[in-house]
Amino acid sequence: MHTTWVTDCPPSRTDSNIPIAAIGHGSCCTFHSVNDSGYILNKILLTAILLALFTPAFAQSVGGSGYTEGSVQDVEAAALLRSQAQAQADASGVAPLGAREPAGNSSRSTAPRVRLLDDSIKPFGANLFTGGFSADGEDGLNPSYSIQPGDRVSIRIWGATQFNQSLVVDHQGNIFIPGVGPVMLRNTQSTQLNERVSQAVSTVYTDNVRVYTNLDSSQPVAVFVTGYVPNPGRFAGIPSNSVLYFLDRAGGVDPSRGSYRKISVIRNRKNIANVDLYEFLVSGEIESIQFRDGDTIVVGERGSSISVDGDIKNPALYELLDATVDGAAMQAMAMIAPDVNYVGISGVRGERPHSVYVPLEDFAAVQLFDGDEISFKADQHDQVIVVEVEGAHLGPSRYTVLPDTRLHELLDYIEVDQVLADTGSVSLKRKTIALRQKAALGESLQRLEASYLTASSQTDQESSIRAQEAQLIRQFIESARRVEPNGRLVVAKDSGIANVILQSGDTISIPSRSESVLLSGEVLVSQAMLYSKGASARDYIARSGGFNQQAERDRIVVVHANGEVSSGKNPDVRSGDEIIVLPKVPVKNLQLAATIVDIIYKVAVAASVAINL
Repeated sequence: MHTTWVTDCPPSRTDSNIPIAAIGHGSCCTFHSVNDSGYILNKILLTAILLALFTPAFAQSVGGSGYTEGSVQDVEAAALLRSQAQAQADASGVAPLGAREPAGNSSRSTAPRVRLLDDSIKPFGANLFTGGFSADGEDGLNPSYSIQPGDRVSIRIWGATQFNQSLVVDHQGNIFIPGVGPVMLRNTQSTQLNERVSQAVSTVYTDNVRVYTNLDSSQPVAVFVTGYVPNPGRFAGIPSNSVLYFLDRAGGVDPSRGSYRKISVIRNRKNIANVDLYEFLVSGEIESIQFRDGDTIVVGERGSSISVDGDIKNPALYELLDATVDGAAMQAMAMIAPDVNYVGISGVRGERPHSVYVPLEDFAAVQLFDGDEISFKADQHDQVIVVEVEGAHLGPSRYTVLPDTRLHELLDYIEVDQVLADTGSVSLKRKTIALRQKAALGESLQRLEASYLTASSQTDQESSIRAQEAQLIRQFIESARRVEPNGRLVVAKDSGIANVILQSGDTISIPSRSESVLLSGEVLVSQAMLYSKGASARDYIARSGGFNQQAERDRIVVVHANGEVSSGKNPDVRSGDEIIVLPKVPVKNLQLAATIVDIIYKVAVAASVAINL
């Protein structure tokens, strides 16, 4: 059965988005001439020049934006002095201090670009060097390792002849096998070692000979690491160690100045390899380099960079290889969250601040430059919001609506059973209200701590009493802080349901019709009782056994089904209400007692819970 909701007349809707007018384009001040104006102006000009030369503070207040005090006449006089000084300077060819040279006439280079990067954001890859690469420097040789003089090779031959020995590759790149002769191994890859030795042996022993080889160890090398690293120096290793090993030995890349993308390997004054650590960070690939003794790894200076944060997995400072990069490449590297739909871009364009806010689908084609700050946002304000429904309703419990949807519009789509649902007691649970309730409760608890727990005692007896009270108050504060307010917004009254604008995360609560009244708090028996028309709160309390010894008999709170709260000595009770009897405050200090009572009441209203001291 579909019900017709009882609503009040919604107010006329107006557009509250009022454009902000431009500021700062006022009318110009006009100065009237006076008698003997030339003489007076010359005197004013001379005075202004002397003050500007000998009183810098005056010059700053007149010529700069720091002039904040004084009347309108003071500002007009300052403007006149500036204009006269500028006119005199133009005539003499001498520019005042701080004057800006006209565009195109300046012999100086353009002003340096403003860096807007957030220093708190670490570079992409800053967590790479923590000692993990240098800890395993002798784990073995890679398959593509080329044998060099000084390496040690094990040779085992059996069958027609027998040989078992570990040989060292000599300076000519050979090993010598008795009965076979010298075998050239220089630049032979470790995977081809067995084949190379077998071929040499087969030229002498053509039948019934088997060969097994193994590269036992390589000649140690010492590699220099320099550039933008924390600990430059000369580090020992083996030729097959990766560039990550030697960088880790030097402390990694300097995160404040070093480049993770411009790393060079120098051999005999020639660049033999360029390493981009972003390839390793993103795809796990890194160039394999066989180091030689005396090689040098140089970490370059960090180049153009872009700061990226927001709803992403990799917030960091990203370095560019070129002067610019498109948004698509940056989006792939940052690994954005699935719900991101907007991107904020801040930077400098043409020496002027630049800030835009674009949809995610348009970001891919945006060109980004050095110093830009990118923020990925899951901003649903211009898309849709999600509203949940709980209680006695039929159909779905979650609705996706436009941001400006009002309560009446959504209620038209929610089906309820008129017999079971109390449609006159609809309420909203709103997250923002819950946060405000939590904040208000927290402020009250802070005041309680400040006013009592930090107070001093005059005597030992008073100190003992205060210590006992302090323990009780601490327990009370801990209990109160665990309370989670429901953030209920009362929208249903006798006149109907208020047509409020819904917010993302709202929950529409539709209570069931109830023929009972719930009692809780400081009563002898907390229970639910059948509703009796005309019965007061004290009548229900009497039927449940009455107040207990901790009850504050004049502080009875009734929470109605629509979220409204009544309090007093004997508030009215309706069907479906909850009666909460608040506790006494066993504190003699009146100010302290008032603070605790306020907290207890806030908890009862915000969460329908009675906590005692």
